Amino acid sequence: MRSAGDGIEIIRPYLKVPIIKILFQSSSDAYTELIEMYACDRALYPGRALHAHLIVSGLSRLTHFASKLIALYTGCGYLSDARRVFDKIPMTNIGGWISLIGAYSRGGYYPEALSAFSEMQREGLRPNKFVIPSILKACGHVSDIETGVKIHTLILKHSFETDAFVISSLIDMYSKCGLVKRAKRVFDGMKEKDLVTLNAVLSGYTHSGLAKEAMSLVEEMHLLGLKPNVITWNILILGFSQKADETMVSRVFELMQVNGVEPDVVSWTSVISGFVQNFRNDVAFDSFKKMINLGLCPTPATISSLVAACASIADLKQGKEIHGYSMVIGVEDNVYVRSALVDMYAKCGFIREARTLFYKMSERNTVTWNSMIFGSANHGYCLEAIELFNLMEKERTKPDHLTFTAVLSACSHAGLIELGQNLFKLMQEKYGIRPRAEHYACLVDLLGRAGKVNEAYDIIKAMPIKPDLFVWGALLGACRNHGNMDLAEVAANHLVELEPGSAGNKLLLSSLHADAGNWGSVVKLKNAMKKRKMRNFPACSWVEAT
Repeated sequence: MRSAGDGIEIIRPYLKVPIIKILFQSSSDAYTELIEMYACDRALYPGRALHAHLIVSGLSRLTHFASKLIALYTGCGYLSDARRVFDKIPMTNIGGWISLIGAYSRGGYYPEALSAFSEMQREGLRPNKFVIPSILKACGHVSDIETGVKIHTLILKHSFETDAFVISSLIDMYSKCGLVKRAKRVFDGMKEKDLVTLNAVLSGYTHSGLAKEAMSLVEEMHLLGLKPNVITWNILILGFSQKADETMVSRVFELMQVNGVEPDVVSWTSVISGFVQNFRNDVAFDSFKKMINLGLCPTPATISSLVAACASIADLKQGKEIHGYSMVIGVEDNVYVRSALVDMYAKCGFIREARTLFYKMSERNTVTWNSMIFGSANHGYCLEAIELFNLMEKERTKPDHLTFTAVLSACSHAGLIELGQNLFKLMQEKYGIRPRAEHYACLVDLLGRAGKVNEAYDIIKAMPIKPDLFVWGALLGACRNHGNMDLAEVAANHLVELEPGSAGNKLLLSSLHADAGNWGSVVKLKNAMKKRKMRNFPACSWVEAT
């Protein structure tokens, strides 16, 4: 039993509907503490009960309580409820907008944050240094560089560049948008540089594959008296690990210790994660053993990376060993570990085990849903994958671009043309996700499988981005299935342009001509391949043999 102040008694932990007993008028601090506790626990029902009490007592319209309630509802995924609380604040001032936009941004609802910001500006309210970091965060995550540059102009206009939090958010925004040179210019323009902003620039460099440039900047700043901390070193370790540069990873570890900083579990997890991304599972597992021998306890992030390594080569035996180890150290119930396990079992062909783990989870995030939707679709359970997407929406988990890739793929394999087209629109209109090449590839495949090859080609011609190998490959596959030689030539020519050294595309086109009886064209293609000394790449497998 827990008491909040003198006014409210609450029974915890985690009854389905905790009992709230109003003893007498509670203090403001006690109400604040309760709302924050419910928001942290995502306890919607007791939160609603407390909200009802605040309405009766007339306190819910106060900006202070409204801000806390907005955070509660946003954290639970109830954006419409959060918006209703905001709309009932009698005199909407900048404080209310800061709460709404901040809650959206913290919850990962970036398009909604940007939309609310536009609405705030239309009301004539000027952004201040408290709302700008939330907007810059949203810009960075959705790569809205246009809005980001406008905010940068506002920062300069109103002299917010002296605020460290604002500037670090600006640097982070440019870094996430891939504009590391602009991020560096902002950093260079700072009169007093600190580790927060330095680390933001370094993150931008490493995410852009510029680990050596990041190292040079650290050395330069060190000479100027800005001593790296463990976060700085870990960013460098991650950068070189992602480049699979074992020599430089070892060098950074040495430099850390020379500078009096001991590598921590994050350092080792960065090494493991980076080498897993490069399919260097042997180095990743060796690093894991070294970490254990040093007496460091793995975190959920460490275990998730190792499980992902097993999933990438369908190594069920080692995957089960890591699963067992996660249970021993008590991290198996972590949402990220469980999500990785669901993905691993699905990729190893054990969809039943993946399904069992998935439905036993008390908490699921977007990654969890994506793993299960992809797994179901890849095993031919396309209708189940679509039903999972519907359930995901009902549970108010926000889908991302990978979710739509998975569910569009399911629609394609199930031949659900109308549903696939509706989901393609839903992705843009409801969730503000700009279609990527993989979404267009799914749509082209969807139409192509149904024999609507010309319609699929029209989609490609209307694409606002350059079609990639998968888009043209989907069209070529459809042309082969439905005997459309004219469009097959078009698709094959584009594939040759994108992959001039690939013999596979030429062989597929040759096969199409053979099917159509165009033996003259077959001979020409094969002679051209011999002249260029093109050879078909032999088949290989990443699957671990046991």
